[in-house]
Amino acid sequence: MEKKDIDWSSLGFGYMKTDKRYVSNYKDGAWDNGVLTDDDQVTISECACVLQYAQTCFEGLKAYTTEDGKIVCFRPDLNAARMSDTCKRLEMPVFPEDRFVQAVVDTVKANAAYVPPFGSGATLYIRPYMFGSDAIIGVKPANEYQFRVFTTPVGPYFKGGAKPITIRVTDFDRAAPHGTGHIKAGLNYAMSLHAIVDAHNQGYAENMYLDAATRTKVEETGGANFLFVTKDGTVVTPKSDSILPSITRRSLMYVAEHILGMKVEHREVYFDEVKDFAECGLCGTAAVISPVGKIVDHGKEICLPSGMDEMGPVTKKLYDTLTGIQMGRMEAPEGWIKVIE
Repeated sequence: MEKKDIDWSSLGFGYMKTDKRYVSNYKDGAWDNGVLTDDDQVTISECACVLQYAQTCFEGLKAYTTEDGKIVCFRPDLNAARMSDTCKRLEMPVFPEDRFVQAVVDTVKANAAYVPPFGSGATLYIRPYMFGSDAIIGVKPANEYQFRVFTTPVGPYFKGGAKPITIRVTDFDRAAPHGTGHIKAGLNYAMSLHAIVDAHNQGYAENMYLDAATRTKVEETGGANFLFVTKDGTVVTPKSDSILPSITRRSLMYVAEHILGMKVEHREVYFDEVKDFAECGLCGTAAVISPVGKIVDHGKEICLPSGMDEMGPVTKKLYDTLTGIQMGRMEAPEGWIKVIE
C-alpha cells in the first residue's frame, strides 16, 4: 500500500485523524459484531455515565514497520488482558480478548498507509478505549458501553537522542492503597494532571510518586514505571499493588534476565535506596525508556552516576535490545510480535 504524503520526521506526539476506526457497542448484555467506520465523531447522551462518573478506561500500543517491511504490533495480547482486568475493576463488560486483538489488527490494516516507514523513527500509535455511553444519573455502572480503537502516526519520542531528564519527588499521591492505581482507568490520569502541570511549572519533566500509606517507597510516575540499575548491574523495578503493570517494563525485565543474562529484582524499593542506584529510567510505550539523570527531593538533589548527557550503559543496552526486537532487527521471544500484513 502506498504511504500517505506525510513528513514523518516532523511528527510530534499528537493526534492526526486517520481513515478508519473500529467501533463496537454493548447493549442488552452483549457486544455487537463491531465495524470499521470513517466517522471519527462520538455521539452520546449529555447524561452519559462517562461524562458524569468517569466510567472509562483505555490502552496504548504501537504498530511498527520492521526492517524487512512488515507491519507488526508488540504484545497486543497483554493490552487485551490488562483492559480485561481494568473493566472488571470498574464494573464494565469485558471486551473479549481475542476480539480486542483482532480489532487492533483490523484497524491497523485499514490504516496501513499511515504506518511510518522503517528508519523514520516514527510509529503508528493505537488507542483502544471503552466508556459508559447511556444516560446514568444515579451513581451506578452504565447499562450500555462503546469500545473503540483509533490510530494516529506519531514521531520519535526522542528527537536528537535520549537526553536524561530531571524529575522531582512530589507531595501529591497518585493512588490510594486498595484503590485503582493498578488499572488503566481514565480517572487515574485526570487526578494526575494537576501534579504534572505543577511539576512542569517548577521546571521538572515528571513526578516521582511515593506510596500513599507510608511515603517511604517508590511507586511510579504519572504515566510510566520506574526501572533502576544498581552499581553491580542488577536491574530493579518497584513492586506494589498500586503500580500499573507496564507491558514495556515487564518486557524489559524479561530481556534483561533471559536475553542479556542480567540479574533482575522486582521488589519493594525504598526511597532511601535511590541515592545508591547507578541508573534510573522511566518505562512506557511512548519512549520505551526515558533516562533520568537527576531526582530532586524538596531541594535536595540526587544525581545519578550515569549523568545528564546520555543513557547509562545498562539502560542503553536494554533500550537497544527491546527496540531491536520491536523493529525486527533481533529475534523476538515467541508470541511477542503480531504481524499485521
